[in-house]
Amino acid sequence: MLRYTIKRLLSLCVSLAVASLVIFTVIEIAPGDPASFMLGMNAQPETLAALRTELGLDSSKLERYLSWVGGLLAGDFGTSYTYRTPVSEMIAARLWVSLPLALYALTLSTLIAFPAGIYAASRRGAAGDLGVMGATQLGVAVPNFWFAMMLVLIFSINLRWFAAGGFVGWDKGLWAGLHALTLPAIALALPQAAILARVMRSSLLDVLGEDYMRTARAKGLTERQALWRHGLRNALIPVLTIIGLQFSFLLAGAIIIEQVFYLPGLGRLVFQSISARDLIVVESVVMLLVFSVIIVNFLVDLAYAAVDPRLRSRT
Repeated sequence: MLRYTIKRLLSLCVSLAVASLVIFTVIEIAPGDPASFMLGMNAQPETLAALRTELGLDSSKLERYLSWVGGLLAGDFGTSYTYRTPVSEMIAARLWVSLPLALYALTLSTLIAFPAGIYAASRRGAAGDLGVMGATQLGVAVPNFWFAMMLVLIFSINLRWFAAGGFVGWDKGLWAGLHALTLPAIALALPQAAILARVMRSSLLDVLGEDYMRTARAKGLTERQALWRHGLRNALIPVLTIIGLQFSFLLAGAIIIEQVFYLPGLGRLVFQSISARDLIVVESVVMLLVFSVIIVNFLVDLAYAAVDPRLRSRT
């Protein structure tokens, strides 16, 4: 297990190095000058040059890249060009919205998908299976922002159970914060639950056809006992992959939902920073999101080894 973990750590470090280079290169070649954007098109050349020097934009790209990466390693994300505020403070303030939202949505997605997928697999071809697959097909086809608008229409405008948008802050209490994130979390969770339920069903059906499942039944286990004792664990590997990818998507890809519900999360921060050409914020937030994706994949790899010991023996 130790050798397996070390190999995955080395792969993680290489992935982070390549990702940082790609992110910096892509953002640097994007058209537009932050200093010109901040001062306007009619700015004097001397004023423009002074601001570029203050922002560090007059140094070479290699120097800026090394300075940026060195700052990241030291925990210094730099200072926002637009707000003149440490980027780390801006990220921390918004991470306390995006991270709970992602975890909330992932929890809802898993709680919906696991029973639905297991139920459909255990009743293959029956009416229950067809009903679940029809519902999941609808969930995959309909975009999450449509779900968001319908939720606002039903639960905010008509029933008035939830606010239509905004975030009250965690200082108002855990219940108040979760209450404000409930509709966004449901809107994010429904399409992901549909995908996860279909993967769970497919994986379980593959496992149920294996020889060891027939052997378990021949030894006297009922179909339900064989499913829960032997089938479910062996069906979890592809499901864990989807869960890991879903968490990364929910954390990094909730920009539309955050816009619909006016949530001050990382997605809106990236959108606003791109509009303002605040490159240091965009680079740092995107790198943080990539880091979260790579870390989640690393943890999923370790979960593979915990679920399936054969993976450890091959390394």
